[in-house]
Order: sequence, then C-alpha cells, then structure tokens
Amino acid sequence: MFKSSIEWLKGATWWEASTIILVLNIIILVMCVLIGNRMVRWFMKRPVAEIVTKRPYEFVLASISVLLNSAVTMIGYYLWKKDIIVLSTSFGWHSWLDILILLLIMDFAMYVFHRVAHVKWLYPYIHRTHHRFEDPRPITLFALNPLENLGFGLLWIIVLCIYPASWVGITGYLFFNIVYGLIAHLGVEPFPNSWVKHPVMKWISTSTYHTQHHQQEHYNFGFYTIIWDRLFGTISPRYPSHFARKLPQGRD
Repeated sequence: MFKSSIEWLKGATWWEASTIILVLNIIILVMCVLIGNRMVRWFMKRPVAEIVTKRPYEFVLASISVLLNSAVTMIGYYLWKKDIIVLSTSFGWHSWLDILILLLIMDFAMYVFHRVAHVKWLYPYIHRTHHRFEDPRPITLFALNPLENLGFGLLWIIVLCIYPASWVGITGYLFFNIVYGLIAHLGVEPFPNSWVKHPVMKWISTSTYHTQHHQQEHYNFGFYTIIWDRLFGTISPRYPSHFARKLPQGRD
C-alpha cells in the first residue's frame, strides 16, 4: 500500500499535488498551535518567557509561512518527479538510520545558516523579524521573514539533492523537526530539571535554550542539539544555570 501511494503521488497532477501539500501545511500549523497552547497550559508553572496572547502580526507571518512552505515542498516534488531527488522506499534499518543522519546534517547546516543570518548587514533583511518576538509562543515557530523561510526550505532541498534519503528518513526527520520547533517556542519548559544534567539529554535542545536565544540573540544558535554552540563557544553563559526560569532584566 505504501509503494502504491508513492506511485500515485508521482503520477498525480500538479493541481492534486499542490492541494494535498497546501492542506497538509495548514493542518501542521493548526495542530502545532492547538497542541502547543495545550502544553503551555500544562506547564504554566514553569515559564521561561512572558505569556502573551495578542500579537496579530504573528498570524500574518504564519499564513505567509504556510504558503512558502507549500511552495518549497512543490519545488522538492518537482525535483523528485525529475529524479533529481532520489528517495528510497526501503524499510530496512539503514532507512531508519536516515532519520538520525538527516537530523545531524540539518542541525549543523541550520546552525551555520542561523549564524550567517545574524551577520550585521544581513540581519535586518533576514532574521530580525523573528526576533521581534522576545517571548515566544507556539505560533512564533511560523513567524519568520519570508526570505528566512525560503532560505531554510531551500537548504532542506539542497540536502535532499545531495543525500539520497529514504521516505522513512525524511518523514521521521520532518516529524522531529516540527516537534522540536514547537517545543523550542512554547515559552514554558516541559523537560525536568534533571534533563540538563543527564550525560546524553544535556546535549538536546530545550525550550529554555531557544527562548534564551530570543532574549540573548548572540547565543544559542543551535536547533535540535547544543553540540555546535558548545563546540564554537556560542552557548549562553546563563544556560543551564537558568534552566526552566525566566531571565532577569538586562537579558544580554
């Protein structure tokens, strides 16, 4: 059934494919907001940012992001139909390993892109928009400058053109990408204090970690892990000492 679905998708019309992709991206946005807001209520006693509710500009940016994410996906769809992007339908162990490989590749690639986006002359045109929201909430995940949104999307397309991943790999990666993007922008900390002391988990990104980046923009550039920030000396001096706590005034 899986292979037959893939075959149908490859033979679908552009109208069919674009409709499915747009609807899927709308569902992702709605689910992230609904689940994210529920998690904020669950962990309200562990805020790492001010809890805000009225920022209409975020909804405008989020709507644009849905359209751009759909457009980037259509580019990937076109390249896949032209066999420029090659995706395996295997379910072997190496296909599942693709999830980890893609996470590590994209974690480093996005760290580099993120650092470049903070270059002084580029920052106003690419990344300042996202930093308007010092106190993130679930929808902030989608509140990106269109150029930044396209940049991240095209980075993903380039990786797929170079690395012949599997459907299992890209599906698993995209799932974790959404989950960790949502966690990063909750504004509350769902992980226990022991997380930052665990020999393995302490290398994984948290809501505290990314919120500190929103409030101290010269630190914490990583996405899924904090490996690159530790390696390149860009980890916030207040992480993990202020884990699951709001930063005091004078955040920088």
